[in-house]
Amino acid sequence: MLTFVILGALVSLIGIGLSVAAALGLISVGFYALQGDFDILAMLPQRMFSATTGFTLLAIPFFILAGNLMNTGGITHRIFRFADACVGHIRGGLGQVNVLASLFFSGMSGAAVADAAGLGQVEIKAMADRDYDPDFSAAITAASSTIGPVFPPSIPFVLYSSITGVSVAQLFLAGVVPGVLMALALMLAVYVHALRHKMSRRDHVDWAEIGRSFLSALLSLLTPVIIIAGIFGGVFTPTEAGVMASAYAMFLSMVVYREVKISDLPEIIWETLVHTVRVMFVIAAAGFFGWLLIHQRIPNQLVETMLSLSESPAIIMAIIVAILLVLGMFLEGIAVIVLTVPLFLPVVTQIGVDPVHFGVIMIMCSMVGLLTPPVGMVLFATSSIAKISVGRLSRALTPYLIGLFVVLMAVVMIPAISTWLPDLVMNS
Repeated sequence: MLTFVILGALVSLIGIGLSVAAALGLISVGFYALQGDFDILAMLPQRMFSATTGFTLLAIPFFILAGNLMNTGGITHRIFRFADACVGHIRGGLGQVNVLASLFFSGMSGAAVADAAGLGQVEIKAMADRDYDPDFSAAITAASSTIGPVFPPSIPFVLYSSITGVSVAQLFLAGVVPGVLMALALMLAVYVHALRHKMSRRDHVDWAEIGRSFLSALLSLLTPVIIIAGIFGGVFTPTEAGVMASAYAMFLSMVVYREVKISDLPEIIWETLVHTVRVMFVIAAAGFFGWLLIHQRIPNQLVETMLSLSESPAIIMAIIVAILLVLGMFLEGIAVIVLTVPLFLPVVTQIGVDPVHFGVIMIMCSMVGLLTPPVGMVLFATSSIAKISVGRLSRALTPYLIGLFVVLMAVVMIPAISTWLPDLVMNS
């Protein structure tokens, strides 16, 4: 009963417009204040502080900084040009380029909003210049940006690791195949759309242009290679990989491409700081709320309740995925992760689900949430860039959401899609 009271109160506070962090803090403080347990309330600052001081979490601001540098340092333009040379001739043209460029860029920023706000501006402008339908352009831009947090490196995977203790390196590897499948599903959806609407396609570019665009983008494309090779080569930890990514992006932007000046750095760093503080505030509030859940044995009650509903792991996973998808309609991805991981991890562990596999499911569910109203951050970011209404964009997104949902269901039902690569690398 207590579980439903606390979660119901939380949903109600968020429903009336309170921020997620404020709702988490108010529920936690209010619970112990009503009980008169002021000794535990005195621990509030300590719990909030300790929730944000994990070494793994240091990667988050550096990956955010890397994404901001890439968006302003000419890296996104070079990636888009190379993707255009590779797949721009396939039916659907720049829609296919959009997806492939997002897959390349996702290996560097690790954030969907960074992809939508940075690379998305390049993609939508290029598609507008070639008279593509604005609804189609915005929809595929929004959908393709969700590849970023699944394909390594990934800020949500770093956060999931900090909460669960699961290896970041394993999570990064687990996201490779699902990320590629997401890209393939979106490219297929673009192809079907292009056939239905009889979209024209351009001729192949010559090999010389492909070579020039590849050489122009080569140093940018090496970013994920450096990150992954460095982690598994023992050169640096996943946390230090964030530092390397931002340092490398700064080197490319300021020294090689010379598109970022020293005078540009204060604004870039300020944007990084604002985004980081927003994320860390949610994590800090969730730290005390998570401690409340554990103190009141709510995860244990939830395990017992869900196991009493069915003994079938498939049905329990279906219920969890449905809850995650519904929550994703109302909460941002990071909030969904910090709220539900402490609740659902004991449940999935009890039914024999690999925590690495569940991490991929969790992130993919939150990505679908980024594309659904009323709170989808990527939905609003893309509609603002494309200058179309959220309603129009939501309707245009339908076929791409179906494609992403099919991949999600495949990952849920076939664990090997996410666990095969980490098992192969870790056991070799």
